[in-house]
Order: sequence, then C-alpha cells, then structure tokens
Amino acid sequence: MVTLNGNAQKKKSKFSVPHVYVILFSLIIIAAISTYIFPSGEYERMIDDTGRSIVVAGTYAETESSPAGFWSVFQAVHKGMVNSAGIIFYIFIVGGSFGILQATGAIEAAVGSISKRMKGREILIIPILMTFFALSGAMLGLAEETIPYITILVPLMILIGYDSMVGAAIVLVGTSAGFTAAFMNPFTVGVAQGIAELPLFSGLYLRVIFFVIFLAVSIWYVMRYANKIRKDPTKSVLFNEVSKDDFVVPDKLLTLTTRHKIIFVILLGTLIMLAYGVINFGWYLSEISGLFLLMGILIGITGKMNFSEVSESFIKGCSILVMGALVVGIANAILVILQDGQIMDSILYGFSSIIGEMPSGFAAFGMYIVQCLLNYIIPSGSGQAALTMPIMAPLSDLVGVTRQTAVLAFQFGDGISNIFTPTSGYFMAALALAKISWIKWVKWILPLIIIHYTLGAIFVTIAHYIGFS
Repeated sequence: MVTLNGNAQKKKSKFSVPHVYVILFSLIIIAAISTYIFPSGEYERMIDDTGRSIVVAGTYAETESSPAGFWSVFQAVHKGMVNSAGIIFYIFIVGGSFGILQATGAIEAAVGSISKRMKGREILIIPILMTFFALSGAMLGLAEETIPYITILVPLMILIGYDSMVGAAIVLVGTSAGFTAAFMNPFTVGVAQGIAELPLFSGLYLRVIFFVIFLAVSIWYVMRYANKIRKDPTKSVLFNEVSKDDFVVPDKLLTLTTRHKIIFVILLGTLIMLAYGVINFGWYLSEISGLFLLMGILIGITGKMNFSEVSESFIKGCSILVMGALVVGIANAILVILQDGQIMDSILYGFSSIIGEMPSGFAAFGMYIVQCLLNYIIPSGSGQAALTMPIMAPLSDLVGVTRQTAVLAFQFGDGISNIFTPTSGYFMAALALAKISWIKWVKWILPLIIIHYTLGAIFVTIAHYIGFS
C-alpha cells in the first residue's frame, strides 16, 4: 500500500504545472530556436505627436539573418533584467511601502470596524467589505496581501449564518474584481501603460465605469448565494463539510484607532497626489516610486514604528513581490532574443498580415483572447505585461486598435482567471486557509467566471469602437 501511494504521489507530481520561471526560460530557448527558423526583418519607426515610437505600416523589409547563439540565451536574462530595471525597482519600492502599511494593522482594523458596525445588518458586510477589497486591488494592486483576512472573515461569516465560501469570496472575488477592472493598479495598468508609452493611469474615467459594473456584478453574485444559504443551509456547496469548529475564531476584532485613521488619511492623500501629479505633471515611475516611499515612511512613523521596524516591514513587502518583479526581467529576456535576432518585427508582420484582414473589432477581441490564455501559464500580472505589451502595443498600431484598448485587453485577460486557475499560487493558498477544495470552488464560481469573461469582451469591444485613448 505504501509503495502504491508513493508511486501515485510520484505520478501525480510528474504532471504538476512547471514553475513560471521554468515556463519563461523554456520560452527563451524557443525564441532562440525561432531565430534560425523565421526570416529577419524590420519596420521603419517614427515618433508621433505624443513622443511615442510607432511602427510605420507598409515599411516591413527583410534584413540579414542574425540568429541567437548558445551563450546569448544565458546572457539574455541579465540583459532583460537591466532593460526592465526601472519597472522592477518600481514594483519593489511600491510593494515595500505597502508592506509598511500592512504592518501597522490599519487594514485589519478597518475590516474589524466594518464588521462590528454592521452587527444586526450582517448582509451589508458583503458589499461593504467587497468594495473595500476591490478598491485595494484597483488602486493599490493588493492580491497576495489580502490572504490573512481569510482567517478573520471565514469564521466570522460562519458565525453569522453563512459558510466558508462566502467568507473566502468576500476577499478573493472582491480583490479580484478590483485587480481585474483596476483603474490605478501600479503593477498591471501602470506597468502595461509604461511599456506601451502611454501616460500612466490615463483613460481613468472609462476604467472607473468598467470597475463599478464589474464589481456590482461580483457583489450581486456573492450576495445572491449568501441569501440563499442563509434561508436554507442545505443549499451550501459545503454543507456538512466545513463548520466553525474547523477554524480558530479570533477572541476580538481590531477596530480603528485615531492613529489608524491618520494612516488612512495619509494613504488617501498619497492617492490624490498621485492622480494630480500624473494628470498635471506627467509623473512617471521615478516620481511615483518616490511618492510611495514617502508615504511608507510617514505611515511607519504614524504607526509608532521605529526606523528599523519600518525597514524590516519594507523588506517584507518587497519579498512578497520578488517572484513577480523578477518575472518582468525574465520575460523581457525573451524580447531581447527576438530583437537581437531581428525577428520581432517579422512576428509583428505575420500577426498583422493575419489580423489585418479582419475587421479591427475582431483584432481587439483577438488580443483579449490571447491575454486570457496566456494568464493560465503566466499568472504574474507585471510579468505578463512585460512579455506581451512590447508586441501588442506596436501590433495595435498596425491593425487599427488604440494602445489604450490593447492595455485594457491585457488587464482583463490577466485578471479574471487569477481566482480560477490552479497556477495562481496566492489563490490556492487562500482556498487552503478557507478549507475549500479547488473542485468545490470551481463548481461554485464557474458561472461568475463566464460572466466576467463576457464582460471583459464587451468592455474591450466598447473601448475599441469609441476609440479609447
């Protein structure tokens, strides 16, 4: 029996999904091989009125072949890191600053205060907390950082009369809705727009509208299920499987203190300054990084942390994002191989020849589908932006799709499956904390995922036809 179990375990592990770094390095090797297969070529480029470098349609011409050598495959990783250094350190600095915010306990206290104030009106906890987590995803790019709140909300929801699914959904679906339909997410919208040479956080108004619709549908879905199981607990997909005895119920919930309120004032002031600086002064990565670093220091001081504690919290915040930040550099290594081998423009030419024959609305939809599929193997938002936007931005110029629409296709394609695919590490960790099997979760959330994909397609199509820019 032991041998059989061992063999079964070995067989199971054999078919496990490779680490994202393994996938990306495999793509580097494939890119190198491709330089021996595809013809070299390039487009002429010009600088438009906004200062962006754009591809000139109809100027593609083949060039002398320069395939990648064995040694260049390994050098490309370092070159990719260097090319992406601005984005990588931007991610670290912003992530570190949010690490300081997390260490003050202000977010946990806000969740506790909302939960206590809603006593007797428990159903309102769902939309209020989902909106709170959605704004965290949309404006701060929080995802992995919300996992600890599973341990607070799941037992709380069970005590109220709901189930573990509702507690997990408040955090996961709320955060995902905001992260997917984000309007100021520094790790997805910010990175993608930077690569596409768009003003950071431009197109804000339409993104806010899409965010409200996306979140409203998500809240409706969770509340509909919550009301159903409170009336009839046997309708729970976890009936007789998960109970309050499976969790350690917190002795007491933290509540907001005056110090916490000041911290949120600093956070709000930072976001207002960010919007003002981007819109009026054209702030870019350096200015935004500096603003968040200042925010982190002020929040740490307000939270009565000494400078060593601030530093440790900053490092902890950075460590959460190490994998995602380095994925940006490794993904860029693929582009280094394609560019040095002079086949990047040949790939663009091939894509544009196929897509160019279609109505431009189909081109925008096609970009969205590609991004949706890629997210199943590259769950890192900033990494997927680094891999795809250098191709999608010039491709959008060639096929009549605005770069802003291409970024929108990326962010919806990147975000929707993050709470569905088993390759999403933080999502699987959250399910484990909530004691929900992936199969049960998929059975429950699949209709919402289909709705989200449909909304994403509609939004991208609308953006294309109104010339979103």
